[in-house]
Amino acid sequence: MDIYQTINNVLVKLFNEIMDKEQKAIITDEFKDITNNDMHIIEAIGLDAPKSMSTVAKQQTVTVGTLTIAVNALVRKGYVSRVRSEKDRRVVLLSLTEKGERAYHHHAKFHEEMVQAVMRHMSEEELTVLVKALDNLSDFFGS
Repeated sequence: MDIYQTINNVLVKLFNEIMDKEQKAIITDEFKDITNNDMHIIEAIGLDAPKSMSTVAKQQTVTVGTLTIAVNALVRKGYVSRVRSEKDRRVVLLSLTEKGERAYHHHAKFHEEMVQAVMRHMSEEELTVLVKALDNLSDFFGS
């Protein structure tokens, strides 16, 4: 098998495995009512100051209409709160509830463990090459 095919196979397998492992990692008794997509919206809202719907939609590369559907469900499940901006009543601001913050930290822990597992047995030189390769991949996807 040539290097092109090897890289292609590894990338496809890795993408699928990450999605599968992440889904399994977030399904706990406490967070069994949300999906990977929901968790990524929670991550995009974050722990800092409230964010507008348009800001989160842009981060998630979805329309505000699409985000509204997901946010409605997250509000109903108690993960997200939604308020109108005092400065501009047309703007809807999103923030995490306590439950949303717990989900955020739970998801962040999965990512931390994943990154630590990759870095555990790599030298500085190998990490530099890995970062370059991942930057190239990120450029391809337009990030």
